[in-house]
Amino acid sequence: MANTTHQLEEDLEIDLLKLLKALWRKAWLIVLSAIVCGSLVLAFTYFYIEPLYESRAQMYVNNSSLSLDSAALSITSGDISAAKSLVATYIVILQSRQVLTEIISKAQLELTYEELSEMITAQSVSSTEVFEVVVTDIDPYRAEKIANTIAGVLPQKISSIVEGGSVRIVDYAVIPAEKSSPSLIKNSLVGALIGFLLCAGLIIVRELSDTTIRDDNYLITNYPDIPLLAIIPDMDGKANNNNYYSQYK
Repeated sequence: MANTTHQLEEDLEIDLLKLLKALWRKAWLIVLSAIVCGSLVLAFTYFYIEPLYESRAQMYVNNSSLSLDSAALSITSGDISAAKSLVATYIVILQSRQVLTEIISKAQLELTYEELSEMITAQSVSSTEVFEVVVTDIDPYRAEKIANTIAGVLPQKISSIVEGGSVRIVDYAVIPAEKSSPSLIKNSLVGALIGFLLCAGLIIVRELSDTTIRDDNYLITNYPDIPLLAIIPDMDGKANNNNYYSQYK
């Protein structure tokens, strides 16, 4: 049993070494494949994928016990926890058909309710009572317009739906100066990695499926119980560029 385990370890080591040598011999092809795939993905991203822009507006969640207009303001941890729990409720109200339809009407958008809903995301900022509305669009100006329309419509809607609840604007949206996606560098690196893995995988598969016997070492290593009776010399000199018959010409 010990001899069998030792033999398996030796075979595994030989196979891995063989694969590493095969990869090293074709290293130039692997690098070339990575460069070509990375370049193709870069070109496709640059010419065929529309850039997206994000415009953000931030709002503060308030409740009936938190009165910012009071002369004496006393805020407890319970008040803050209650305000945080309202964030999820306000996000649901924002994504309702009634609110989004009003936003479409006020902003004069040529969008359906479903299309606008896919463009809007909202979440709490660092688990605080402040939540952020993010509008993603191919047009940076329209993204800013939609985000500020939400900031104008949502506080009134929340006050009319949630008793004692209110929302204050922390930051209005601005026109995004840079695109949020896609990333040319990231996509190019992903394409290069795919090209690298595909080429390396093909080389490994080809090497593992190659059953050609190229020298006597292969027979000695893989069939140690079978004696090697004779070796036919390379008379044409293909292995060492030394033609045996050339000396007699």
